[in-house]
Order: sequence, then C-alpha cells, then structure tokens
Amino acid sequence: SLLTKPSRRRVDINVKYCGFEVPDEFLVGYGLDYSEKYRNLPFIGILKEEIYIN
Repeated sequence: SLLTKPSRRRVDINVKYCGFEVPDEFLVGYGLDYSEKYRNLPFIGILKEEIYIN
C-alpha cells in the first residue's frame, strides 16, 4: 500500500509493504479526491476541514 492509517484499522493486520504512515486526516491528491476534485494534484496533502464539513 502507498499509504496506511493505523488509527483507522478495525482489524489488526500486518502490512508488508507501505510507503508512508499517515495521520487520520482527509487526504487528497495523486489520485485521491474529494467530490471529484483535487485528484490531479501532483502531491498528497491534507484537505482543510472547513472544505468538507458543511
């Protein structure tokens, strides 16, 4: 997996290959989107909460 969020796991699994361990935040970019936006960003970033909490 490119990214792993251990804090969101419901079952303890062993991830053999992981690029980055990330915080429990809403991530966008590099194929990850929110409402079909931000997926074309050339990086992965944390989406500001004010954008998705309305």
